[in-house]
Amino acid sequence: MKLCKNYINGEWVESISGKTAPTFNPANGEELAQVVVSTPEDVERVVAAARTSFYETRDWRDMDSQTRGDILLKIADLIDANRDELARIESMDMGKPLREAEGDVDDAVHCYRYYAGLIKAPHGGCYEVNEGFGKMHSYTVHEPVGVVALISAWNFPLLMGAWKIAPALAAGNSIIFKPSSNCVMSNVRMFELLHEAGVPKGAANLILGPGGSVGEALASHPGIEMITLTGSTVVGQSIMRCAANNIKKIGLELGGKSPNVIFADADLEGAVEWAMIGIFFNQGEVCSAGSRILIEESIKDAFVKRLAERANAMTIGNPLDNPDMGPMVTEGQLNDVLGYVRKGIEEGATLVCGGERYTEGACAKGYFMRPTIFDHCTPDMTIVREEIFGPVVTIQTFKTEEEAIAMANDTMYGLAGGVFTSDLTRALRVVKEIRAGITWINTYNPTFNEAPWGGYKMSGIGRELGIHGLEEYQEIKQININLTPGIAGWYEH
Repeated sequence: MKLCKNYINGEWVESISGKTAPTFNPANGEELAQVVVSTPEDVERVVAAARTSFYETRDWRDMDSQTRGDILLKIADLIDANRDELARIESMDMGKPLREAEGDVDDAVHCYRYYAGLIKAPHGGCYEVNEGFGKMHSYTVHEPVGVVALISAWNFPLLMGAWKIAPALAAGNSIIFKPSSNCVMSNVRMFELLHEAGVPKGAANLILGPGGSVGEALASHPGIEMITLTGSTVVGQSIMRCAANNIKKIGLELGGKSPNVIFADADLEGAVEWAMIGIFFNQGEVCSAGSRILIEESIKDAFVKRLAERANAMTIGNPLDNPDMGPMVTEGQLNDVLGYVRKGIEEGATLVCGGERYTEGACAKGYFMRPTIFDHCTPDMTIVREEIFGPVVTIQTFKTEEEAIAMANDTMYGLAGGVFTSDLTRALRVVKEIRAGITWINTYNPTFNEAPWGGYKMSGIGRELGIHGLEEYQEIKQININLTPGIAGWYEH
């Protein structure tokens, strides 16, 4: 049985407590590995290693950009060379269908390659300034923040790790990465590849353990200058409170309850297919999932009928066999989602299909759930207001564009949203009014390394990916040079 350890200062080590906990295959409930359970004492050890790396040995921080970029490219090549193994690990540990895991690995490769190239792009600036203080020259440079803690989510373990690790390392920081304790195995393998690629010891560290103790210790630690989190809004609020101790720089990518707005002139079949991807991709365990379908009243019945037919035809099974949907990540997550289903029924929504655990054949011991559709939903219902993070979608209707926009924005979240219509002018008008950081027109879910990702309102702070993703992990220093001798005349008086 594999033991997943911490990677600190270039070495694989057990936790100081010596404790471990099992991680399970969600398809059958069988144990996959043992994982060390770190404590705040381990956090002290990993912070010390990262600070030594950044402030004393400085191997990574002072490395020239070409060499640093070459190492990131080597990481990408190693991920690519181990694609099948990484995808299989991801599929077994998290539950996503194998083809989706393969797509995540490919995206991780592209992410490292993108930031390897971006290191060499122009940055900083020169400024024309007034001569009130004599003749001056002013310019800016981008520098690494320092020691950065990265806390990632369990729904895209390897890919979300790449979204954080690649830009943070590209910027020259020393990092401490903590994956979700639900899914650690692909990132343990990832750090083996970072080691093989030649990342200097202490520049990239991995710590495993529960968010409640390890995550809080990282967020509170005065030796950490920045922390980023992909997770729930509740956890994000906790991280913000902890980070206030030393006014850490912070980046949060949090929850969502995203609207998928469908007008009567949309291509019905296309809208159905994209709505399926919007809510049932990755078993609905997606922060940007189109979990609220807002549809023009005149086509609602036809749309729901077709959507239910497609949902009922979905295959469910072992993710390594590439079904349409695999299991939920844990039995606890499955039970939480089933609790929302019960709440929806109690509050008067119409259960169109699904809503129950799937236990047929080899799925009997796994954490599987049928794709679920609720019709006749109202804005006050719990299933409409709260993030479910599972394969559950709600249907609401509207009559006018103004009503659709108001309904789309009737949420504390603002991560994503979609609009389906054949009228491009209207589509652009509506997405401009939707208060969300990521929007799609006549599609749902495509994501690109080159474009920024992040939300409005209680869906987070800051942006990942794109040039913005690199700048998140940098400080901007202003440098001013006096080009004339002496001091300014006004000061002499």
